[in-house]
Amino acid sequence: MSYKRLIEKGVHVSHQNICDQDKIWSRYSHDKVDIGEELARVIRTLDKAMPLETKLRALSIGSSDEPQFRILETAFRAGLYLLDINDCALGVVRERIRRQRTDHVVTIKCDYNKIFSDPQNSKAFFKDKLRQKRVHLVTLHHSLYYCQQCCWLGLFENLYRNFLAPCAAIHAVLMSSKSASPSSTTWLYNHFAGKFFGATNDQDLRRFRKDLQKRPAFKDAQVWLRTNRVNFYVDDFEKFMAGVWMILLYPQVHRYGLRQREEITEFIYKNFWSRKRPLIQEQDHLVVYKGLRFKGLV
Repeated sequence: MSYKRLIEKGVHVSHQNICDQDKIWSRYSHDKVDIGEELARVIRTLDKAMPLETKLRALSIGSSDEPQFRILETAFRAGLYLLDINDCALGVVRERIRRQRTDHVVTIKCDYNKIFSDPQNSKAFFKDKLRQKRVHLVTLHHSLYYCQQCCWLGLFENLYRNFLAPCAAIHAVLMSSKSASPSSTTWLYNHFAGKFFGATNDQDLRRFRKDLQKRPAFKDAQVWLRTNRVNFYVDDFEKFMAGVWMILLYPQVHRYGLRQREEITEFIYKNFWSRKRPLIQEQDHLVVYKGLRFKGLV
């Protein structure tokens, strides 16, 4: 295929549905494997801290049909609440619940910002959706992108005080906000979103960890952060570009013009795909443990 035709296809795939882009990213990166490994580490830590007969519940915010669902579904048999705003993702889970009779899984369609930023909405959610049962784990896997960082402290305090069981955890995952590597998704986003929109990634879990540790509400919490590296590469230019457009938040956040998308596509072809170089994602995992009284967390 000619260079011109490849560029045209790379630009055209920018209009692909974000669900399809995410499936490509999940298939050809080990992002979800990385999340699954860290999630298993958190669950193991919780298991060590509680009696074996304790029945566990979890609230997953914004990652309803993603691969870690399998881990959550088997580990949290007393109730797994999947909160998402995406009908497509929730539809996949609803069909799976019916087909596989996983009746302990509940799907909830709503915008979590509206629920957890308002005390009355939070109380109603706890009563009507969670049936006044606190959860042992809240996951925010790549879902904090949809919440401004200035609102994170309020969100975490609400979850920590009002939704977590006495022994529990919050596990959040985001792309690192800063990276010096030109091969990283962070650099790519900051470069092009900065160039065309004056935007940079200011959603920083590393800085947020320090903010949490200063808050009285978390004085007894153990707050941990780990950064891992994830690779993304596929020997199909359209699929590779689908992953790139998801990282660059087109068109959900930034509506790059046609010439801008052509420039981005040409850059990716010349600097990554033609050289068979993967994109690198530096990925931050933040875990807030509540009520754990022992050292040596796994």
